[in-house]
Amino acid sequence: MRSKRTVFENRRIQLVFWVVLALCYLLGIFFVGLGVKESAYGICFEDKFLAPSLRHPFGTDGLGRDMFFRCMKGLSTSMVIGILAAVVSSFLALVMGILSAVLGGFVDKFINWAVDLCMGLPHIVLLLLISFMMGKGMKGVTIAVALTHWPALTRLVRSEVLQIRSSLYVQTAYRMGKSPYQVAVTHMIPHVLPTYVIGLILLFPHAIMHEAAITFLGFGLPAEMPAIGVILSEAMNHIAAGKWWLALFPGLLLLTVVVLFDVIGDNLKKLWNPQSGNQ
Repeated sequence: MRSKRTVFENRRIQLVFWVVLALCYLLGIFFVGLGVKESAYGICFEDKFLAPSLRHPFGTDGLGRDMFFRCMKGLSTSMVIGILAAVVSSFLALVMGILSAVLGGFVDKFINWAVDLCMGLPHIVLLLLISFMMGKGMKGVTIAVALTHWPALTRLVRSEVLQIRSSLYVQTAYRMGKSPYQVAVTHMIPHVLPTYVIGLILLFPHAIMHEAAITFLGFGLPAEMPAIGVILSEAMNHIAAGKWWLALFPGLLLLTVVVLFDVIGDNLKKLWNPQSGNQ
């Protein structure tokens, strides 16, 4: 018994270590990118298309701009959009999931219809349409990502609330005169909070990837703004000429951030769910 408990505690320590390490890495990129001045990745025609070196770790592009600082700035911009979109989208999912399970009837049918509608449409097409309608740019991308990532989490929250809606303590609260709002705040939200937090974290990588995707296709952030999607789109014009670093380093940074968000979400799920933590 003691050995099993020791193994479980060691695994929890390892999970906490990986979560902290991933958070430190992501926060480092985020704050470095926010602190980068425009002059650090300014135009310098004398340095155009320089290969990676100590002076320019990620090389330079066709305008002589330092790719390292440009990637840091672009990635921090993507993370800001991802955070804003994930927070808004997860809040919508929490509210709609609870309303659907608690009120039932027409409200439940309408929310389920909206979920099926959003999940039935091709995701990237829906993103492009909303971003274009909102005028593209940072505002359009953020709104598009926020309005298309709530359905899956809404279903999870709704299923969690349905499990406890008929429980004894919830029924007792109703008999004591508690309103549906009071029951939701007192009993249901604390119950679904772990699912909500994990869902919120796992929305970040999807939001960042989809922001980069629609920007890459020309329906997102403007070309003059440093962003990973813009950088990768520009790199496509020079890969055939042997300028491999223009696509390699931005792609690796984007992939690393996405994977680390997934690592944090999966490890938190194991920490909060004893059954998955024992496996």
